[in-house]
Amino acid sequence: MSPLPIFHRLPHATFSSFFLSLSQVGSSKTSVAFLNAFKSIPTSEDIIARIGLWWQLIRAVVLLPVFKFLVVLCLVMSVMFFVEVMYMGIVVLYVKLFKRKPEKIYKWEAMEDDVECGSASYPMVLVQIPMYNEKEVCEQSIAAACKISWPSNRIMIQVLDDSTDPASKELVKRECDRWSKEGVNITFEIRDNRNGYKAGALREGMKHSYVKQCDYVAIFDADFQPDPDFLHRTVPFLIHNPKLALVQGRWEFVNAGQCMMTRLQEMSLSYHFTIEQQVGSSTFAFFGFNGTAGVWRISALNESGGWNDQTTVEDMDLAVRATLRGWKFLYIDDLKVKSELPCSFKALRNQQHRWTCGPANLFRKMAVQIIRSENVSLWKKWYMLYSFFFMRKIVAHILTFCFYCVILPATVLFPEVTVPKWAAFYLPSLITLLIAIGRLRSIHLLAFWVLFENAMSLLRAKALVMGLLETGRVQEWVVTEKLGDTLKTKLIPQVPNVRFRERVHLLELLVGVYLLFCGIYDIVYGKNTLYVYLLFQSVAFFVVGFGFVGKYVPASSYLA
Repeated sequence: MSPLPIFHRLPHATFSSFFLSLSQVGSSKTSVAFLNAFKSIPTSEDIIARIGLWWQLIRAVVLLPVFKFLVVLCLVMSVMFFVEVMYMGIVVLYVKLFKRKPEKIYKWEAMEDDVECGSASYPMVLVQIPMYNEKEVCEQSIAAACKISWPSNRIMIQVLDDSTDPASKELVKRECDRWSKEGVNITFEIRDNRNGYKAGALREGMKHSYVKQCDYVAIFDADFQPDPDFLHRTVPFLIHNPKLALVQGRWEFVNAGQCMMTRLQEMSLSYHFTIEQQVGSSTFAFFGFNGTAGVWRISALNESGGWNDQTTVEDMDLAVRATLRGWKFLYIDDLKVKSELPCSFKALRNQQHRWTCGPANLFRKMAVQIIRSENVSLWKKWYMLYSFFFMRKIVAHILTFCFYCVILPATVLFPEVTVPKWAAFYLPSLITLLIAIGRLRSIHLLAFWVLFENAMSLLRAKALVMGLLETGRVQEWVVTEKLGDTLKTKLIPQVPNVRFRERVHLLELLVGVYLLFCGIYDIVYGKNTLYVYLLFQSVAFFVVGFGFVGKYVPASSYLA
């Protein structure tokens, strides 16, 4: 038997087969066979060629079909989201053109002293102000609540202080005592634990005996400053419309111009109030309670089960449960309440995590109850499940990150797949313009807003997954830092270099590298100008990834 055929097969055999074949041949032929065998071992070029063939096979059989499916899925979601935004735009346009103000839809009569009863004709109102280590803003919020125009014997201001910082607690108590001496009916309430966080504090506050005398409860977070006429503009709606459970005001931001990040936040939140809340109120009398700047009918609150801490969005949870009981809500767009936007990136990330994770988790827990509810019409159920939860709380976040930050950039690597211009450019442009209607004075920042929202979409996508799967930080509650006038009155100390590590967000940096690679690849091999978007978006991810957003305020800078 000739040894040569054996050695020609060596590149596909094991080393043990190789040495076995050597033992089967004569020593005189061994050297020749050995040399012939090594001549047939593949070179580095051969290995690279084989890897290339395997890659092309995997790419054609596995990656390309999967990528095509993902593109189609994203296109479907894009159309769905566009239809949703158009629907909301049409509703808002109808409300504006036909001047469908709340006073035209619901009965409203100004409050006046009764000739015989005097101020006794006014209902008793409880004002709750939950706080947690917020000495930077506590004085202004307590002062604003105490200046609300309402008969002093018909209002009770309840400050719910969960502070763990003794200095903060002492300051809040001192402020309450000061207003009490001026004749304001104000109480300072504390508890020995923080169970349930804000929901737990509000729930405990409702258990006090004096609350039984109250008909309505107004809630303001520690950084909110209502105007004196707030109750006069809201309570009459509840008095004359027994089916109304909630009247919600709009947030107005005192520090919107503090930095670029606050300006961009203002654009997003203005859209939320001007469009989303307005649409929910005008069509199905349902929207998510914003947790503050609103007045509840106490009987409706109690009938709905009170405050529940099963999720980190206790306000939205209560709104859903009240709606399933048949109650209606009213949003007043021109009722503005001053508040503060987070100006540090860390505070914004914590807030956005909670605002994304919480609704997703609530959807997981309440979807079946919404479907089974007998007090809600079929159309209202559809609005709650599809428009309110699925489109705005889930699809919007998935689409923003997966399509615009992952799939669309990857099309430069898969030239066989073409994304239509209407999906890559026209629809996003129209959606962005519709969103910009909420804050026209900031329209010149539209490009920055798009890049920033896309860069934040990774954080929201992670939070969304945690909420839907109920894992990770799903129950994490971090109070959003409020700095009040701290940044105006105190110098921020220089931060040591070691602090730099606290600002770095690795996943955002990795996405930035991915987008940069796709952009460069498109410049070298591409046939379109997608690289313009990719390079700018990669810069946005790098800026966010390195934490060069907002004002970096270390804890020591706002501690006394």
